[in-house]
Amino acid sequence: MADTIAAIATGGAVSAIGIIRISGDGAIEAADSVFRAKSGIKLTKAESRRMYYGEIIGADGGLLDVCLCCISRKPESYTGEDTVEFHCHGSPIVMTEILRTLHALGVRQAGPGEFTKRAFLNGRMDLTQAEAVIDLIEAETPAAARNAAGQLRGAVGTRLDAIYSDLIDVMAHFHAAIDYPDEDIDEFEMQVYLYLLQDAGEALGFMVATHERGRILRDGIPAVIIGRPNTGKSSLLNALLGYSRAIVTEAEGTTRDTIEERIVIGNITIRLVDTAGIRAARDAAEKLGVERAIAAASGAGLAMWVIDGSQALRHEDVEALRVLPPDIRKLVVVNKSDLPSALEDDTLDKLELPYVRISALTGEGMNRLEDEIKRILPDLSSPPDGELISNVRQADAIYRAREAINRAVTAINDSVTPDAIVMEIETALAAIGETTGKTMREDIVTRIFERFCVGK
Repeated sequence: MADTIAAIATGGAVSAIGIIRISGDGAIEAADSVFRAKSGIKLTKAESRRMYYGEIIGADGGLLDVCLCCISRKPESYTGEDTVEFHCHGSPIVMTEILRTLHALGVRQAGPGEFTKRAFLNGRMDLTQAEAVIDLIEAETPAAARNAAGQLRGAVGTRLDAIYSDLIDVMAHFHAAIDYPDEDIDEFEMQVYLYLLQDAGEALGFMVATHERGRILRDGIPAVIIGRPNTGKSSLLNALLGYSRAIVTEAEGTTRDTIEERIVIGNITIRLVDTAGIRAARDAAEKLGVERAIAAASGAGLAMWVIDGSQALRHEDVEALRVLPPDIRKLVVVNKSDLPSALEDDTLDKLELPYVRISALTGEGMNRLEDEIKRILPDLSSPPDGELISNVRQADAIYRAREAINRAVTAINDSVTPDAIVMEIETALAAIGETTGKTMREDIVTRIFERFCVGK
């Protein structure tokens, strides 16, 4: 029997509606002990998926709230168990008192993600769908939400299940031919399955290839704002955010530490990192700030190199450019276009980098800057429907499955014995099983659901 759990599913903030969710073998009985339907019906006799109006009574017999109650009987529920939801008024105090009353009846507090974990363990969803739940909750852009919703619907699991089924057919034929030599079973020849394995490898390769776009869609891209002191890096941060986040003064070296904020440009979350000016440090604090700026640049996916367009390029400008890794996307932001220009286009063209002239002070050119950022970042203009692999764990497992299939194909072409080829197929099956949860260690499952909020 599954023990009965409960949690506030709508968080601890004041809201119009607050939901308490209960799940487990004793969920309906526990709810029935505290809920009095106005119709007089007992919840043990109530219809599934129908709202009942009534009152919740506390342990002392006093009224706690007037609310709606809905039950869903197993296995046709979110968790695959009997579940109950109280839709109450959104007072944290009221919901806490209801939860305390349920605890007194032996219902325990649910842990993070425990409802979804039970849904996975009870076969209501595979692991790709379960992980999509938290991705959907945490989505910061419409495109990220749509991709997560597609995965929740089964976009990833369905494709992997088809490949898994084909590989199982190969394994079944191999073992049948070996275990039942006297039966009328077609002789097992790996060459027959060559095209099937090639198709499987290509399909897995396509899925792996979407991971970079999927990761950016889910997590955003870190964008470092870098340059020598007093070029307007902090002013650029403030202009992009639309409010004053960083302190801006005429004094050089005002920014001593990295400042991080998030914005959305197009369909991508940009994790902006404002940094200290790059130059020979004059004290220990400035030295630490420069070191942190260089560290931020090393992990960035986009670097906005800010230069002062009202002055000629300095040695310190070039030094700031040199700290940037060679393989990251770079954009030159020529600031202070409200002042007379000292940098001609010919000079900027020699940098062989895209550039935009702006004034962070007046806002001139900011729309062009955003357009240029969209242009140089991955194209996510087509809303994904779950086909982008956004999860590192899933991408790693799918990659290992593809590599095993590719080794099997190579072995067939090299006329290696079937048993060695089958070992590679078994490796691929295990990796696909890790992705969907068919073959997943308990400690990994626990770690996955620790990301979830309580009540989901």
